Amino acid sequence: MRLILIRHGETQSNVDRALDTARPGAPLNETGLAQAEALVDALKHEEIDVLYASHLTRAQQTAAPLAKARGLEPIIVDGIQEIAAGIEEMNTDWTNYVGMLNTWHPENMDVGLEGGETAREFITRFTNAIAAMEQAGDERVALVSHGAALRVWAIWQDPDIGFENALPLKNTQWIVLNGSTEDGWRIERWGDFTVDA
Repeated sequence: MRLILIRHGETQSNVDRALDTARPGAPLNETGLAQAEALVDALKHEEIDVLYASHLTRAQQTAAPLAKARGLEPIIVDGIQEIAAGIEEMNTDWTNYVGMLNTWHPENMDVGLEGGETAREFITRFTNAIAAMEQAGDERVALVSHGAALRVWAIWQDPDIGFENALPLKNTQWIVLNGSTEDGWRIERWGDFTVDA
């Protein structure tokens, strides 16, 4: 399967640098709405069989113009939403949140912020959502999700990418992976960069 992981467009929470991870979340601002429209042309080179979006408002709004242009109905799914910030929700100081994410590795799967998620909980729910998409049988799948979720999940699938190459995604940037949950994934593109095989 070819998997295109798209970060949503800009919101006021992004501008304010607020950790906005809970449902329904902030809507797209004017810049974000324009970014969503621009995705139609930016992704014109990619064939897409099906388009998914997280249940957060900003992801659905980002998916809408692309879906309309492709004659698709976006499918709203649980499991691909942002990594829950717990007690850090809406905090503008990301130190604890990012610090916790940076501790996650295969030998440290069961740590998380109070009221948030552990690495095991996040990786399991996101991977299960991707596996369900695979089972639907589509070969070229796009989904609109969230910055931390996409970065963390993709790094776990293809650790060879390295943190130095796995830069945080800007709004409406995307990651392309090829493979499967059974055989593994390889990253082809990360934001503006093509990843060497």
